[in-house]
Formats: sequence, structure tokens, C-alpha cells
Amino acid sequence: MRRWSLPALLATVGVCLLVWFAVAALCVMVGSGGIGWPATREVFHIRREVVMLSSLVGAALAAAGVAYQAILRNPLADPYLLGVSSGAALLAYFWRLPALAGVAALLGAMSQQAFAFTGAIIAVTCVLMLASRRGRLEPVTLLLVGVIINSLNGSIFLLVYSLVSTLPSSEGALTLLVGGIQTGLTTHQKLAAACLIAVGFVILMAISGQLNAAAVGDAEAESLGVRLHRLRWIGLIVASLVTASAVAISGPIGFIGLICPHLARLVVGTDQRRVLPVATAMGAALLCIADAVSRALAATGLAATLLPVGVLTSLLGGPFFLLLLIQNRRRAAMMEGRI
Repeated sequence: MRRWSLPALLATVGVCLLVWFAVAALCVMVGSGGIGWPATREVFHIRREVVMLSSLVGAALAAAGVAYQAILRNPLADPYLLGVSSGAALLAYFWRLPALAGVAALLGAMSQQAFAFTGAIIAVTCVLMLASRRGRLEPVTLLLVGVIINSLNGSIFLLVYSLVSTLPSSEGALTLLVGGIQTGLTTHQKLAAACLIAVGFVILMAISGQLNAAAVGDAEAESLGVRLHRLRWIGLIVASLVTASAVAISGPIGFIGLICPHLARLVVGTDQRRVLPVATAMGAALLCIADAVSRALAATGLAATLLPVGVLTSLLGGPFFLLLLIQNRRRAAMMEGRI
């Protein structure tokens, strides 16, 4: 593995930031009332906030997707498909309930992220425990268990929501089920999410070189001196923290963490040190574009209201996921000599 210098890292991050900035500037020009540069400062601030939030969430989900795919050695791994997003959304909804207000107050400013992180860790632990067989993870079983956990979390969410939907705390709670960019967040909610995502991204960048070894195989990783067991736990915990921080303020937006790592590998190859920043920038740009499309549909009258971005990403990610699944099945059949 070639040594990656600091100038190469800074150049890659700089190019990614420039591309994201160009996309974000274009998305600021799209509003639900029309398309064009904001006429007033107030409108500009509103659009800028939405663009920044969508960029933050998209970047977090894409970075987590890179980590999950490398650690689990599964190109179909994704925070949404593994049930991590739904687990985080479920506990983030519990954070709103008056019955848990005392616990939330005790945890302070990070309480929402703490609840979401707990849900994410419980979900990913259940998936890994149920999908492992004799110490190995079956890719298809992993996805099936993830779908089951997703369904279970969604059912519990709807059950609790139906019981307490009359409470003020349940207002807008369905966003946490579908996934969308929320504009009524407090300053400490946005800062808590941004800080945790930034810390998680830095940690993932620090271990990105070791993720190259983890993505190849156990024997190769150990021969390179990588402590694979510790690396997997660090990666899973940090990726779950990043996912939970994003889901706590947006809900479970699907398929960003699946699409962006694959697109990044098409552009820069399989080196995780390059894949991670490129996929992160792509995630930020892709969710910005999805939110801009939602606002454009409302502006042109094609949609009666703003569509949640989770709906648009699912429409894009569903066919992409099926294509990847077919390709993986063909690759497995070729390796087994069936075709």
C-alpha cells in the first residue's frame, strides 16, 4: 500500500469541497416559490440553512456507507438497509416523548444524539448477531435481517405514534419515519449533530488506510499488522455514531450510503483514503440536489407540497440496489463456475 502524503489528502479534500460548493450554490437558487437567486436576505438565509442541513446529512450517510461496506466487505451494506437508520430514528422519536424528558434533560445538549446513537448500536448489534454464522457474515442473510429489523423498528414507531399522536411532542414526528430535511431545529440540535459528524469523519479518515486492509480479507489484514477485530468495532461504532447524528435531525433517508461509495469507487478506484472524502462530497451534493428537486417540483406545481427527500432518494436508490444485487449474484455464480 502506497504511502499517502498530506498534500495528496489536502488536494483531494479541496477538490471535493469545490465541487460541493458549486452544487450547493446552484441549489440555493431553487426554492419552493420559484427558481432564481434569492431576492431578499431572509430568503437566502432560509435556503442556505436547508442546503447546509441536507449537505451535512448526505455527507454523514455517505461516509458511514463507505465504512460499513469496507468493514463488512459487503458492497450492499448501507445504514438504511442494515436497519441502523431506523433504529436511530425510533430512539430519536422516544427522545421527544414527555415520559423520557427527565433522561433527556440529564444528558444535556447531546441528548437527542445519545438516544439516536443508542438505537443505532442496538440495531446494528442485532443485525450482526442474527446474520453471523460460525463467525462469518452471509451477505444475503445480512440484508434479510436488516430488512426485518427495519420493518420491526417501523412497526414499533407507528405503534407508539398512534398511541401518543395527540401529544404536542409528536408534531412532525412522521418525518423521522420517512426522512426529510427539518427546518425547525434549534441551534444546539444543529451544532450537536455537526460536531459529532465532524469528529466521526476525522476518525474515519484516520483509519481509512486500515480500511483498505479490512476490505481485502482477514489474513491480508493481519499480515499487514492491522488489528482487525478492534478496527471493526471502532469502524462500526463511529459509523453508527455518524449515522445516528444525521438521522436524529433528518430521519432515515435511504440509499445515500449505498449509492455514493460505488460512484466514488468508479471515479477514484478502491483506495478507501480517496473513496471516503469523494463519497462524502458526493453524498452532500446528491442530497442537496434531491432537496432542490423537491422544491422545484413544488415551485412548478407538479407536486402539491414539498416531497420528503427520503422519497426521492428511495426512488433513485431502489433500482440501483436491484442492479447491484443482480451483479453480485452473477459474480458469485461465475466464481462458483455455474456460468
